[in-house]
Amino acid sequence: MTTSVTNQDALQLVVAVHRLVRSLRQSASVRRLQPTQLLVLAELAAQGPMRIGEIAVRALCSQPTATTVVTGLESSGLVRREADPADGRATIVELTGAGRDTIVSLAHGEAELLCERLSRLSDEERDHVRSVTPLLRRLADPPRAR
Repeated sequence: MTTSVTNQDALQLVVAVHRLVRSLRQSASVRRLQPTQLLVLAELAAQGPMRIGEIAVRALCSQPTATTVVTGLESSGLVRREADPADGRATIVELTGAGRDTIVSLAHGEAELLCERLSRLSDEERDHVRSVTPLLRRLADPPRAR
């Protein structure tokens, strides 16, 4: 049996996910970062050093926005730019120790808060949330070119 998803269903999911993430971030008692800054740090932590163009693709923003975000993170000591060994004209961006500590601290703080909220659910509801996590990860990945 195939069930179609309406735009309203999708909108409700988008709103719920945004509200959840926003409530976790507002409640966390750690360093405040803009959503794009957090996304850039998370991508660098997960994927390793990369060029600004790749950061823009992964953070789903324009290259000028990625440059601005990286400049702000760099001035805060969370990332640094290095010459790209493969192309001396280009630079790569990498996390600093402070950047890695920040992303880990944010992730742990938000995870602790979410764990507390999940504990209020029934066993069946928690199992359901766990089963949906891999699907949400797949939906979060940008579509690949065919």
